[in-house]
Amino acid sequence: MKVRAGVVGVGFVGVAHIEALRRLDVGVVGVVGSSPERARAKTAQFDLPPVVESYEALLADDSIDVVHVTTPNHLHADQVLAALDAGKHVVCEKPLAMTSEETATLLARARAAGRVHAVCFNLRSYPLARQMQVMVRDGAVGAPRFVTGSYLQDWLLRDTDWNWRLGPEQAGGLRAVADIGSHWLDLARYVTGARVVEVMADLHTFVPVRRHPAGPVETFAAAPAEGEELLEESMDSDDAAGMLLRFENGARGTVSISQVAAGRKNSLTMEVDGADSALSWYSEDPDRLWVGHRGRANEILQRDPSLLAPEAAALAAYPGGHVEGYPDTFRALFSEVYADIARGGPSEDPPYPTFADGHDALCVIDAVARSAAEGRWVTVSR
Repeated sequence: MKVRAGVVGVGFVGVAHIEALRRLDVGVVGVVGSSPERARAKTAQFDLPPVVESYEALLADDSIDVVHVTTPNHLHADQVLAALDAGKHVVCEKPLAMTSEETATLLARARAAGRVHAVCFNLRSYPLARQMQVMVRDGAVGAPRFVTGSYLQDWLLRDTDWNWRLGPEQAGGLRAVADIGSHWLDLARYVTGARVVEVMADLHTFVPVRRHPAGPVETFAAAPAEGEELLEESMDSDDAAGMLLRFENGARGTVSISQVAAGRKNSLTMEVDGADSALSWYSEDPDRLWVGHRGRANEILQRDPSLLAPEAAALAAYPGGHVEGYPDTFRALFSEVYADIARGGPSEDPPYPTFADGHDALCVIDAVARSAAEGRWVTVSR
């Protein structure tokens, strides 16, 4: 029987989910927007599935097996719980919820329900990110010692740049760290196989006052029209951050996060320096993995399924030289999630990020907030 899904949220990410599900031949029965009118406008623009008038109506549809939650952060916890109560499998955008207390509850409920539960840390699903994880796991670089990198964007550089992610009521207390820093932190834990246990964080608000239209603004939207009346709002959430990390295996890390880095559109870098060799990967050149050596020439590993570990090759949909990018990560992630859904429940050791990973990310983010507020190293509480 064909698996059927519903999607709540029709913004940038919701559309990405629907496009990936279509590639996997998953039947998307309907979508729910912040209002039926906005959802219908998006449906006309992107040829989306039929609009369902309310989230409650979507959950009441017994033909729907899976719900994808792609709404603003403050809605995640209640919507995930409602979906689990309705007997649905759940795929939720990150962050899983606003606090680690909420994520702990969601994880416990999902496990008790026996439903497949996934968090959309989709950057893990680049084939070469999986390749890094396999190489570190198998000892190809020796024990990880130092993990460095950054996640940089520029879409909030100007004081007229705006989105719901700038409001703490909808996004939470942290912004750049919670929005994109969480991706980097999850990837570091995934690749190294080790959790962050202590953090030292320095947060920055470089744009203290922002001007924005009265109505909603789409993520990555262009500047407001000339002459449009704008509201002013003071900011105290982070535009950028620097963090020092200590991992449970003794490795150390340092990462820079910014959404005000001019010219950087969606730039994640990560390097893992091991006792024997090093690995370095860059998201805007996703088909090349640098492998560093001390006593011989360095290497470039191309994303060619015939050259990758089987676990990494399984995520690749095209031959080498046919670049796979950001939209392909959703297809790769969902292919593994839906394999478990087809089996009726989560596997013993899912290859995709689950609510446990979403909970761990919030625990680290909580520690980041405390560290910045108190100006000291903070132990991550789990």
